[in-house]
Amino acid sequence: MGVVGRLSRASRLVERGVKEYFAAEGLESWEFDVLAALRRSGPPYTLSPKDLVASTMVSSAAMTNRVDRLLQRELVTRESDRENRRRVLISLTPEGLDLVDRVVGGHVANERLLLAGLDASECEQLSRLLSRLLASLGD
Repeated sequence: MGVVGRLSRASRLVERGVKEYFAAEGLESWEFDVLAALRRSGPPYTLSPKDLVASTMVSSAAMTNRVDRLLQRELVTRESDRENRRRVLISLTPEGLDLVDRVVGGHVANERLLLAGLDASECEQLSRLLSRLLASLGD
């Protein structure tokens, strides 16, 4: 019970710290996740909705809602693939690219602060243990 309780509490505290950072930058955590997934794809910073779903591990319905909201903010575009008109592609706009590039460094620094109670080897050990736990849970 102690491990599960501490894991749950740590998750909430880390999530709160991440949300506070993004809120200060005018972003929701999920917005950064989608923008960062597109950024990681490399130029032209474009993915299909299916690839975005796989990268962010949310349902296709949730991704549709997220893309719609990012479209409203003009951070992404949604267009038909020129080579296959039945396929849709989601791309970062220049504003979306600028935003994700601007906040990623601060996000990494914030994560370091959140984990400052552990040294580098402890972080590596924790990462390995959490990966094993997630795999055993079917993730």
